[in-house]
Amino acid sequence: MKHPIYLDYNATTPVDPEVVKEMIPFIESFYGNPSSSYSIGRNNKEAVEKAREQVAKLINCKPEEIYFTSCATESNNLAIRGIAMANQQKGKHIITSSIEHPAVTEVCKYLSSLGWDITYLPVDKYGFVNPTDVENVIRKDTVLISIMHANNEVGTIQPIQEIGVIARQNKIVFHTDASQSVGKIETDVDKLEVDLLTIAGHKFYAPKGIGALYIRKGTQIENLMHGAGQEKGIRPGTENVIQIVGLGKACEVALRDFKQNRHNMQASRDRLLDGLISQLGNQVHVNVNLENCLSNTLSVAFENISAHALASLIGNDVLISTGSACHSGETTISSVLQAMSLDFRTATATVRISTGKHTTGEEIDFAIEVITNAVKKLSL
Repeated sequence: MKHPIYLDYNATTPVDPEVVKEMIPFIESFYGNPSSSYSIGRNNKEAVEKAREQVAKLINCKPEEIYFTSCATESNNLAIRGIAMANQQKGKHIITSSIEHPAVTEVCKYLSSLGWDITYLPVDKYGFVNPTDVENVIRKDTVLISIMHANNEVGTIQPIQEIGVIARQNKIVFHTDASQSVGKIETDVDKLEVDLLTIAGHKFYAPKGIGALYIRKGTQIENLMHGAGQEKGIRPGTENVIQIVGLGKACEVALRDFKQNRHNMQASRDRLLDGLISQLGNQVHVNVNLENCLSNTLSVAFENISAHALASLIGNDVLISTGSACHSGETTISSVLQAMSLDFRTATATVRISTGKHTTGEEIDFAIEVITNAVKKLSL
């Protein structure tokens, strides 16, 4: 058992050994430019297209609807700014939620400074967006709805399919940031009724620095960068073949092992929660509805405990994240927990624990012991 025990898989994941193996030839030998006409270039072009097919299979779309980017942040920027710019003659109103990742909210703030009107939808105490709220704020000048598929901090899964139907009925482009959901829950773009979907490779065992954006055929979007014709001109620049190959393989593995991985992540998450409740009882407060949550994610508060003190105390043994930030002695609550209307004491006591596909029972039992002892020590 490796130490410390890593339980922050929503932040990032290690690169899967199968992914590493797939990438190595493109690091060591296959260095050709995919745009070149000679053989080593054509080989790399074929590798890029194979990866495009692998990504497409995971989310059930056509390969030509997949565009490779550097990360989810770039994908979100391309989706939101690209749709806004391409449709500004129709209107300048965008609908999003109050719990989106900064890769969405900061783009919206930027567009707001240029004259776009942004509506931020509220969420309930579990971080859930009500589809009726979406429908109620639609206007004649609404050109885009962007709601994340699953929240990165608390794991709440949004009613994307219901919102997608509403968007389609009103002829509004619909984007979802699926950075946290791809590989963990089903992300079939047709079932979800989305026009654009963001993918982050490093959230499901691909390397950092690679992402993708699904763009439904026929969706009008303006590119953010200008250059040569790679990715049909939507995302110009010489393709990062090494990372693209890694993303493709990660998607293949995720699809192949989907049921097994989901079962293991949920089993380890539930084992952890059961153990903590067994040891700490009512001192454990779960912030979300686990019936509508990512199978690997646990957002939990320990009564009368500082999350930062807990994370610091156990940091040599178990790695988790907190729901607040501390700067110069002042504690700032995350925007997600604020939107969920968690009181200050609960929010500052909140930690996020997220398991991975290879998390073992031995690791979970060790984490239970470490966290329990630390909470009891901090409670004295």
